[in-house]
Order: sequence, then structure tokens, then C-alpha cells
Amino acid sequence: MMCVSFYMIFIHSFFAVTSQNDQKKSKADDKKNEDFECPHSTGNGNYADPATCKRFYQCVDGYPYVNRCPSGLYFDDISKFCTFKNEARCGPIATTPGPVTEPPTDLAVKCDPAECQLPYCFCSKDGTLIPGGINPEETPQMILLTFDGAINLNNYDHYRKVFNHKRRNPNGCEIKGTFFISHEYSNYHMIQELASEGHEIATETISLQSGLEDKGYEEWVGEMVGMRDILKHLSNISKSEVVGMRAPFLKPGRNTQYKVLEEFGYIYDSSIGVPALPIPVWPYTLDYKIPHECKSGTCPSRSFPGVWEVPLNTHYVEGFEGGHCPYLDQCVLHNHDAEDVSEWLQEDFFEGLHKFLDWVITLPDVWFVTTTQALTWMTDPKPAKQLNNYEPWDCKKRDNLPPAPCKLPNKCALSFKRPELNVTDTRYLETCNECPNQYPWLGDASGSGIPGKDNYVPDNVRK
Repeated sequence: MMCVSFYMIFIHSFFAVTSQNDQKKSKADDKKNEDFECPHSTGNGNYADPATCKRFYQCVDGYPYVNRCPSGLYFDDISKFCTFKNEARCGPIATTPGPVTEPPTDLAVKCDPAECQLPYCFCSKDGTLIPGGINPEETPQMILLTFDGAINLNNYDHYRKVFNHKRRNPNGCEIKGTFFISHEYSNYHMIQELASEGHEIATETISLQSGLEDKGYEEWVGEMVGMRDILKHLSNISKSEVVGMRAPFLKPGRNTQYKVLEEFGYIYDSSIGVPALPIPVWPYTLDYKIPHECKSGTCPSRSFPGVWEVPLNTHYVEGFEGGHCPYLDQCVLHNHDAEDVSEWLQEDFFEGLHKFLDWVITLPDVWFVTTTQALTWMTDPKPAKQLNNYEPWDCKKRDNLPPAPCKLPNKCALSFKRPELNVTDTRYLETCNECPNQYPWLGDASGSGIPGKDNYVPDNVRK
């Protein structure tokens, strides 16, 4: 056994039929962006649209991204957020910024182990420190099986073969995984079945749009919190059980995404890729600066105390065989041609995975756990010899899981029109609940058919 104790297998659902092509911006928005110039004196931030209070611009590294306030709300150029019309102070409101003589004071600083103590904070200089100072030989090796995207007939059978009710951890409990769900093409009957068996359900986003890393607060709220609401409406999964998320294409949304995580009660994110390193990086809280290079270039720069990051450790072998890949299905063998690689991804990948899983479960100190189970251990680390009776990893049925799904789900054929396209299409989904009036989407997670129905309020400001 290696002494490294935290090993993560991130499996991307390339079998899911998901819409991941780049979404082109409308010509009108492009024209607006060309006309608006970000102020050089004040840098990144939100700025009023001179033409209307219903829009504003988010300036990121000198480029303006147009954003629209939710229906019925207007941009307040003093508070810099959308609010009710009678409260909004329309802009642009002239300001006279002082000269910038010092660096920003809200940037995260390097880890201070003396100030950062479990269970609420965890950091180390390079991310490799074992929590609780446990010796490597006494530390359990945790494997996280995580999957991205839609769940449907294209991949469900593969998941069932991985989680076949026969593979078990050293305490006799069935192995579990974590699923980061995107909406389009998902089967919510299948999702409820996985959740009812104790697999962790987390959110990706509703639309899986590219470029979300450069969007504003409202867009991230609609995508993340809206996806959590869809899971509640269609899979009966309590919102309190959905505590993790992953950004599309592993492109975290700078500080904006993490502000949404913080304000809407998420516990962790798992979007940040780690460079190829011989020793994997442990999860850490974002009280301090991240302890490694940011591969995406869109990591948070501020401190978000208590919010956990579960990084994606890149595949690493000394000879770099297989390439540098945070997702296993992205790994390639350099001496294989395109046909060989395709065959490996489609067939040998899962055959090899099953052989690996069957080998691992013969080892005495290796555990397959959900992301939340791994973080629970990190907040109160226990040596491997104590884990057979460790309650957070036992097989007891939790009361807050959704019930087992119905035998005959409703098969819903629903009209769907992307806002950026003038074409109405049909989307299909299965759920044990009543079929929605319309295909759920951004602004209407319940599928009521009322555009812009959702108007989310952060959990920390609810009355």
C-alpha cells in the first residue's frame, strides 16, 4: 500500500447525452458589450447599464459581461445588486474613486496553521498534511467515486454495475459514490433510486452552459440553487441533503460562485483541478489561499471561511503514461492511435475499472466513501483501526433520505424553448411526482410555465 491516504477517482459521465457545446452570445449582447467600457480606475465589479436599470455589467479583467436583473427587479448602482423598483437607485451614479495605492485587503492570505483548527478550518502549506497529524500507516485510504452530468439510460446500467450491492467496505457496508447532477436529459426516477440507497447527490448546473465562470451572481444562483430545487421537485431529495456542487467543465466561477455557495448553505465545492503531483492534495477550507496552482485560472481569490474545497487531483505516474487528466475518461495512452483510445474509453475503461474495484475491496484499510463522508472524517480524524464502528460510515438507514422510488414513474413529454433560440422542442423526463406543466429550466425550477418564477433569497438573510 502507498502511504498516501487520499485518492480520488473522478469519472465524467461521457455516456450522458448532455448539451455541452459552447453557447454563443446573442449579437445584441455582443453589441452592448462593445459599447460599454469597464472603468480602469476601479477594476472588476458590477456597473450600471447607462441605457436601462434592468441590466448591469460585470467587469472581469477589463471585459464587460451583460447581466439582466430577474423579472420585476432593477439594478441599484449604490448597493450593486438587483432590488425592487422603489428601492433601486438607477445609475450610472458618478463617483470619484481615490487613487489605488495599496493592494486589495480582502484577498486570501497563506495558511496559518496556528489559527486554522479543525473541525471548522483546515489548511497546510502545500495541501499534503494529513488531518489530525495521524501517521500515514494509521490513516485510512479513501477513494471517492464521483460522476458528472445527466443520469439516464445511456449511463445508468454502468452505474448499477459499479454499485452492484456486492462490493463492500471493510465494515461490511456497500460502497457509495457522489453524483453531480446536471438537468437536461436527466431521469429523475433513476436519480431518486440512487439517492434512496445512500449515494450522495450534489449539483452541477441546470444548463451546463460554457462561460459560466464569467457570469454574475444571479446566473450562478439560478444555475446552482435552481438545480437543487429541481432535485427536490422531481426526485424528492431534501435541499438540506444537497450540500456540494461542481462547476461545468471544471471552470469555477471566481469569487462569485463561492459567494453563492456561502450564502445558500452549501458545504463544499469540487471544481478546482490540481496540477500533476506525486502526492495528492487533501481537501481544504477556503479560509486561506489555495495551496497549489490554479489550473483553470478562475479560482477564488478571497477568503470564504468554512467552505470546503475538494480538489481534483490530476492522474500522475512518474513516466506520465496516460497523460495529465483530472477525469479518468480523459486519460489517454500516448502510444495508442485514435481507434485504440476510443475502444478503451467505450469498453476497456469500465472493464479496467471493475478489475480495479474488485482488487481494492480485498484490501483491509481502503474505503469507498461519498464526498460528505470523507469531509466528516476530516473534521474529526480517526485512525484506520477505529473505523469499523465509525458511525458516519456505517450502514444505518438515514431518515432524511428520499423514499425508494415508485415502480411506475410518470413519463413526461414537455415543451421546451431555450431563451436564446426561437424554436420550441420536446424534452422527456421520468419522475414519481406529477409531470410539470413545462420542462423545468432557469427561472422556473418547478416547471410551472411561468417565466422568471424563481426569485431566490440567500439563506443567511431569510426572515
